[in-house]
Amino acid sequence: MAYRARWPGEGVLVDRFADFLRETPGAFRRETPAGHVTGSAWLVNRAGTHVLLTHHRKLGRWLQLGGHADGDARAFHVALREAEEESGLDGLVPVWNRLFDVDVHRIPARGEEPAHLHWDLRYAFRTAGSEAFRVSRESRELRWVPMDRLAELTTEESMLRMARKWRMAAGAIGENS
Repeated sequence: MAYRARWPGEGVLVDRFADFLRETPGAFRRETPAGHVTGSAWLVNRAGTHVLLTHHRKLGRWLQLGGHADGDARAFHVALREAEEESGLDGLVPVWNRLFDVDVHRIPARGEEPAHLHWDLRYAFRTAGSEAFRVSRESRELRWVPMDRLAELTTEESMLRMARKWRMAAGAIGENS
C-alpha cells in the first residue's frame, strides 16, 4: 500500500483500519454501531500556508472539514463533497489523488446517539478560485489558520500530525501533484 510506504510509522494504524474494513459489514454507513468511515479534507489555500478549519458545532472543537460517508465507499469523493458543502468553496483541486492521512477517533455520546468511532480517511485539497468561504449550519465558525499557528487553536494530535505532514510534503507537491 502506497500510504504505508509514505508513512511507515503508521503501520499499526493502517493494519487496524484494514481489519475494520474487512471485518465490518456496513463500515461506510453511520448506523453501524462499531463505528463508521468518514471522509475529511485538509483544505489549504493556494499558497499552501493556511488550512481552513471549522469550529464544529456538535463537538465544540477546531477540526478539518469532513463528514459521514453515508454508504459511499469512495472516501475521496466524500471528503471533496463535505469540503465544498461545509465551506461553500467551489473548484477545489486535489493536491494528490491518494490518502493524505488516516485516523481513528472516538465521538462522545450525545443524546440518543451512543459513543462510537470515526474511521477517518483524509485527503489534501487546495483552493483554485475564491478563498471567501461561507459558514454552514454544521459549524460555529470557519477560519483560515496559518500552518505555523495551528497549535494555538488545537492540541489534537491528529491535526498537528497533518500540519507536520503538510510541511514535510510541501516540497514534493509540485513534483507529484
